[in-house]
Amino acid sequence: MKKLYWMMIVGVVLLSACARAPEPPPLVEKEPVVAKEPPVEEEKPTLQAVSWQEVSGWQEDNPSLALSAFQKSCKALRWRQGWQSICEAAVSLETGTESEVRAFFERNFIPHQVSQSDGSTEGLLTGYYVPDLKGSRSASADYPYPLYSRPDDLLTIDLSEVYPALSNYRLRGRVDGHRVVPYWERGDIDTQAQPLAGQELFWVADPVELFFLHVQGSGRILLDNGERVMVNYADQNGHPYRSIGKYLLDQGAMTRDQMSMQNIRAWARKNPGEVENLLNQNPSYVFFRELEGDVQSPPGALGVPLTPGRSLAVDRRYVPLGAPVFVETTWPNSNQPLKRLMMAQDTGGAIKGRIRGDFFWGMGEQAGSQAGRMKQSTRFWVLLPRTEKDLK
Repeated sequence: MKKLYWMMIVGVVLLSACARAPEPPPLVEKEPVVAKEPPVEEEKPTLQAVSWQEVSGWQEDNPSLALSAFQKSCKALRWRQGWQSICEAAVSLETGTESEVRAFFERNFIPHQVSQSDGSTEGLLTGYYVPDLKGSRSASADYPYPLYSRPDDLLTIDLSEVYPALSNYRLRGRVDGHRVVPYWERGDIDTQAQPLAGQELFWVADPVELFFLHVQGSGRILLDNGERVMVNYADQNGHPYRSIGKYLLDQGAMTRDQMSMQNIRAWARKNPGEVENLLNQNPSYVFFRELEGDVQSPPGALGVPLTPGRSLAVDRRYVPLGAPVFVETTWPNSNQPLKRLMMAQDTGGAIKGRIRGDFFWGMGEQAGSQAGRMKQSTRFWVLLPRTEKDLK
């Protein structure tokens, strides 16, 4: 019996040993998985110095045709460091030949190709002009739409002293009680409430033509008494420019190939009940000043008269205002090459970006026909003065 008892005890122990769970394997510490951030692409510089041989089309233009425009720029540039001697030398070229003027630019400037932040070199070039509008100095049934001067209550706030990084920006607003609030939008200004009553400069016949005057920034008012008056940009309400052409595209009112200033006019004539809503899609609003005397061409942002076919509006954050710019593009609504030396003499509310320009076509209906159809791919080369180090 004892022998049997002990055999039973040994069996239970053995069964217990067999039933015990196996030892877990030793823990192996794994390196934590860290999500890798995508590599940050380095932003390419806006201006990259190149040789004159790399300026596409430089030999195909006659730079002497741009000399007069450059001499106008010099009225503002001559006070800037590095420009005085160049502007003095330009005076002696009044009767210079094409080759002499070309040599002048090559001797005094280094071309810099303009690049996008990703390194690409193509941008957008549109056109602008000085339109003619029928108008009057007083309101009537024939002239019911006001063109306003700069409002007395418009505030311009400069943040550069407090925030130097914002030195290129100006805020517009108005006082409402104890607060500064955004200025009126287009839809507010053109309502029957007339918040700017008393600030009218002229009255015109057509709201669409008035809208395009806002876009162009300058225009001639053909008064009912036979007088012609030039008006020029004085200020803006601070709201961003939004394209009514894009709105029409989004609504399916026309295709991209059909888009032009002329076709927008035609659409407005066919849809008079929708014009107000269309124009109000752009909250930006421009105010004007009357220029005294017989002004043949309005001044741009540089403060000098614009030259048809040779003045260019740019984004001054990337292209120095006043600098010569060689432009490679095509004629409006065409593949025919257009390569010429122009002068950065103006800016515009819709002209934003490194390679973004507005080609000044001049005054009147023919200029408007070219400007309204221009939406071309373009490349820019900015000409910057050689320094003493460059000349050694």
